[in-house]
Amino acid sequence: MRSGLSEYDAIVVGSGPNGLGAAIVLARAGRSVLVLEAKETIGGGMRSAELTRPGFVHDVCSAIHPMALGSPFLRELPLAEHGLELIHPPSPLAHPFDDGTAAILERSVEATAEGLGADAESYRRLMGPLAGAADAVIGDVFGPLRAPRHPVATARFGLVGLRSAQGLATRRFETERARGLFAGVAAHSMLPLTSPITAAVGLVLGLMGHAFGWPLARGGSQRIADAMGSHLHELGGEIATSHPVSSIAELPPSTAAILFDLTPRQVLGIAGDRLPARYRRRLARYRYGPGVCKLDWALDAPIPWRAESCGRAATVHLGATLEEIARSEAEVWHGRHPERPYVLLAQQSPFDPTRAPGGKHTAWAYCHVPSGSSQDMSERIEAQVERFAPGFRDLILDRSVITAAEIETYNANYVGGDINGGVQDIRQLVTRPTARPVPYATPARGVYICSSSTPPGGGVHGMCGYFAAQAALRRELGS
Repeated sequence: MRSGLSEYDAIVVGSGPNGLGAAIVLARAGRSVLVLEAKETIGGGMRSAELTRPGFVHDVCSAIHPMALGSPFLRELPLAEHGLELIHPPSPLAHPFDDGTAAILERSVEATAEGLGADAESYRRLMGPLAGAADAVIGDVFGPLRAPRHPVATARFGLVGLRSAQGLATRRFETERARGLFAGVAAHSMLPLTSPITAAVGLVLGLMGHAFGWPLARGGSQRIADAMGSHLHELGGEIATSHPVSSIAELPPSTAAILFDLTPRQVLGIAGDRLPARYRRRLARYRYGPGVCKLDWALDAPIPWRAESCGRAATVHLGATLEEIARSEAEVWHGRHPERPYVLLAQQSPFDPTRAPGGKHTAWAYCHVPSGSSQDMSERIEAQVERFAPGFRDLILDRSVITAAEIETYNANYVGGDINGGVQDIRQLVTRPTARPVPYATPARGVYICSSSTPPGGGVHGMCGYFAAQAALRRELGS
């Protein structure tokens, strides 16, 4: 690191996927850039660690990456040259039911439809055109509000995506299998499934599965961060870890641009004295959503799913029917802890043997909880797994539990345990963090926000950092 921190065109605070993405964009433009990370390792939500026993590698937050290959930005980076290997399970997603069967999201729209019985044709009509135009749709919806470059494909997406997931599922599908499968995907939104645009979440993640897959990183999600960091170093960028920033005054005044891979609450704490009072008030009104309670398990054997097809997917959604999942998410939204929570589960080791010692396995799961909850949901989460995989509890060698309150302690960006960087409802999707022509730029000269609290929101895709860095290059750095 250069002495005095005084010779950089740009400084990025935070090394999550968006902070690293912003730094890469700036370095590719020939600008000198330094990334400051408060923790000992880079990555933010992409870190991996031995959370249970030695030799068992767990993903601390993100584990499966539907957005990684769908992101136009990440897709163009030479991360494979820097050690990243993405593993594709045979199926992106499994969704079991109480009768011992499962609905499977396959890479093929046709193969997925064939497993949905009476709803096969409805699924083809819904997802076929979107998956076939995946690049066009993603190019228009992954970013700030702007005129679409592919108006026909984007209009087709918008007509159905603006609806609630519950409304779309009940109107389009007749069977519990199709409705449950779609509800499980849409519930990644962390919103009640009766809310507008929750259908869009189900559609985007579904078309990601069909067009690009839902891969995991060999060796852990940390490998994505490491590859991005290595590429940044190759471009001449620098990274300083164990370097927390408490005030913007700590940074050199000569720096042309400062980009924060932080949510509004942290930006206010660090740079509030540089921001106009009106903008500070708007940031202070930024809304955060529910949190998560997360478990990691060291297992003696693979999860014994009653529906054997669940063993083909690294991601499994537990909650069975649309009604059950919708009830769970509504309870969380209203401040209650559901008895039968909707559970998102990842089983990495059957597809990546580097995650555990020989013959042993790892798995990871979380459920949504009210913001800031300190309640341990492990009993209820494990009951949901046992429901669809009898004998699961007998395989647990060790577990690690982190509540929503503890997740915020681990990563200050996860306010109240919210891993999405803030509510992504219709009021706060494209206007995050506030309604501005360039949402990444603050009114303070040279100060930008590049986190998931800006469009297009949460997920390991780097697009928030990409757009923020492009704005900084145009407005501050003459590119």
